Amino acid sequence: MSKRVIDAAEAARAHESLGLTTEIADQGVYERTVQRFQERNIALPTFAELADPSTIPAARIVPLAGLDRNEPDSRNLFRVHWFGRLDGSGPHEVPDYIELPSEMTGVEARILLAIGNRFPMIRAHKVLAAYSCLVPRLVTGRFDPTAHRAVWPSTGNYARGGIAISRIMDCRGVAVLPEGMSKARFDWLEQWTLDPTNDIIRTPGTESNVKEIYDACNELEQDPEIEIINQFSEFSNHLGHYAVTGPALGRVFEHATAGRPDARLVAFVSASGSAGTLGAGDYLKDTYGSRIVAVEALECPTMLENGFGDHNIQGIGDKHVPLIHNVMNTDDVVAVSDRSTDALDAVFNTDAGKAHLVDRVGLEPALADMLVHMGYSAIANALAAITIAKDRGLGRDDVIVTVATDGSELYDSEREEYLAHHHANGYDAVAAASDFARELEAGDTAQHLELTEQERRRVFNLGYFTWVEQQGTSFEDFTARGEQSFWDGMRHFIGEWDEQIREFNARTGTRDDD
Repeated sequence: MSKRVIDAAEAARAHESLGLTTEIADQGVYERTVQRFQERNIALPTFAELADPSTIPAARIVPLAGLDRNEPDSRNLFRVHWFGRLDGSGPHEVPDYIELPSEMTGVEARILLAIGNRFPMIRAHKVLAAYSCLVPRLVTGRFDPTAHRAVWPSTGNYARGGIAISRIMDCRGVAVLPEGMSKARFDWLEQWTLDPTNDIIRTPGTESNVKEIYDACNELEQDPEIEIINQFSEFSNHLGHYAVTGPALGRVFEHATAGRPDARLVAFVSASGSAGTLGAGDYLKDTYGSRIVAVEALECPTMLENGFGDHNIQGIGDKHVPLIHNVMNTDDVVAVSDRSTDALDAVFNTDAGKAHLVDRVGLEPALADMLVHMGYSAIANALAAITIAKDRGLGRDDVIVTVATDGSELYDSEREEYLAHHHANGYDAVAAASDFARELEAGDTAQHLELTEQERRRVFNLGYFTWVEQQGTSFEDFTARGEQSFWDGMRHFIGEWDEQIREFNARTGTRDDD
């Protein structure tokens, strides 16, 4: 399609049509929601507080010291930020992060991974996405917790995040995800859903089967009590990461480069699941001028070459381009093989693998132990960052920031299957050395495409088939997303939603600390 320019009025119309609004949709729903939260003593943090939790009043923070961060307690909403720790302490000055040393990466550039399994309840940062998607609906009277069921379509962590947020806000949540996702995800859902038989919907396939999720949701939506909160098309998902994850990653960069005035943030790297986390890249580009690198599976190279297939890098949805992906602001695509993520997961989580990292590669034991906090998509992000550093010839003052969405604890059963299939006689020093050499030292299982204007347009256009032809998005709304003014024009909603959150809390009387 040809390039066109949209004005502010057209952008505003598209925003409203796509669900971005501050208008109260139903005053009765709003009043019932206020009453429910008042009765349950549920208070909401603002996006500004989650972006900088040092601004959360002490009266909210002190009681958290005696509360398990994984309990279904609404007070844990004030832990839905990047500044916590595994022990539940915080907020701390800087998010937990790992710096991958050059002995491991083979590049001089500094690669920093913010660790997502510090988030409460689901030990993954997708709980932030779920909060970002539900709260604007609550404070605008578009979701009734006394009557509606929130349906959370996902390839895993977002569904868990949605169920957690639903439960602690005392409303019914339904998870929709492929049946082939990790056992740990389903075990968690069995414990957290109110009615596991009806509130966990398994769709056919695995990571690549996103359309099957949409099909199930379209069927469910015939019920007027069902509210589909689709992370792939909810622009508040993008905005939540822009406003919260972006500044947190900026804090990581500034902490790691303190005293190094020549350091520059070259790139932000993130796997494209829902593309929500890529919204943090928009913030970092606006603030530091960094590139935005989207990561996908080499076995399903959708953005790379309009390809298709199946893979095991759980946390990446593909065979389509999410509606909330700002494709025209994305600079690079890197495709990483699941062979690499499977193998390195074994290296990072076995005694033989850790011994190799310490004794042969030269990692400090404490750092080798930290690598268990990298799940499959985190390993993919790291490999993509290494690829960018190599291809662009980056040096010691060049920094790449990325995220570890979740930790390896979610993939214990998958690791057992991998080891049984590929290393039936045991995973020893030779196997660990071979995997490390092939996947990190050789690093030949990733492909990099720098996006020209033409390539961006190709990837953007690919989304037409999902969103206009299949899901019914209007052509005008779909094409409006091709202009940066559409994205810049939505930033104001975060501040306005924060004002509505404060008003909502005042109505419920649950934030006497304000």
